[in-house]
Amino acid sequence: MSTTTTRDLARPAPAKPSKAKPRRGLRASSTFNFWLFSAPFLIGLAIFVYVPIGWSVYLSFFDARFTVTPSKFIGFDNYHFMLTNDDFVGSLGTFTVFAAFIVPTTWAMSLGLALLVNRLRFMRAFFRSVFFLPTACSYVAASLIWKMSIFNGVRFGLANTVLGWFGIDNIAWLITPDPPWYWLVIVTARLWLQSGFYMILFLAALQNIPQELYEAAAIDGAKPGWQTFRHITLPQLRATSTAVILLLLVAAYQAFDEFFNLLAKTTWGRPPLVELYYRALGENQDYGAGSAGAVILTVLICVVTLFQGKIMGFGRGEESK
Repeated sequence: MSTTTTRDLARPAPAKPSKAKPRRGLRASSTFNFWLFSAPFLIGLAIFVYVPIGWSVYLSFFDARFTVTPSKFIGFDNYHFMLTNDDFVGSLGTFTVFAAFIVPTTWAMSLGLALLVNRLRFMRAFFRSVFFLPTACSYVAASLIWKMSIFNGVRFGLANTVLGWFGIDNIAWLITPDPPWYWLVIVTARLWLQSGFYMILFLAALQNIPQELYEAAAIDGAKPGWQTFRHITLPQLRATSTAVILLLLVAAYQAFDEFFNLLAKTTWGRPPLVELYYRALGENQDYGAGSAGAVILTVLICVVTLFQGKIMGFGRGEESK
């Protein structure tokens, strides 16, 4: 009787796993596709953004009147002229105050709208679209509507019509700087145009907050409302709040369309960009001084942005907060 078992039978040698060779053709194709789609954007960015910025810095050191190809080097004279120009310095100071007011106001309104929309149980998409819709409106069109229909200085304007119901005389909203009623017109227009966009950012951040945090807080005895908002919701929105504030600061100093269309050619209430517009494209066409002012404005925006980011902890990890 044979005692041979299957254990004694020869087993086939295990096959060696074959190493997958990299598909060089696919990698090369991916690189080619990347540059194919990115090259037009990068070329346009270089031609229409970086080259003009570099040329503006170059012009700021030359006497460039009625020409963009100057030959007379004057050093920092244009910077000295702009920093001692009362109109330009006044516009920087005025819009620093304007930014200090419009930034927290827009932040609070956007966050408030996001909290209201996020709490809705029905028609959320409808209200989200309604509040976001003004973002698609042109600043020029909105400014003309505010100027001609709502805050028209005559009694047929909507604002003066409502005031007339209470026996208040007509107000020339955009004619006189004393009192400065034009700020009410500009601020309301900007709030209407901007709040919807930042509301969407806050709404996305609110929907990313884990519900387990609120459930754990409820178990620990936290009261819904202000206590939950202060200790859970607001800290979770810190990154979004920082980004929103930085965007609002830059947008405040870059204001142009509504001021240019609402105040026309008045010499008061001009933002820095409008002042630079008249400086470079006015009667003297001083491109050198205008370029120097643009550089000063850019540096100011960077400094304010970095300072605000430092305060808000922008770029720091969660462990360092």
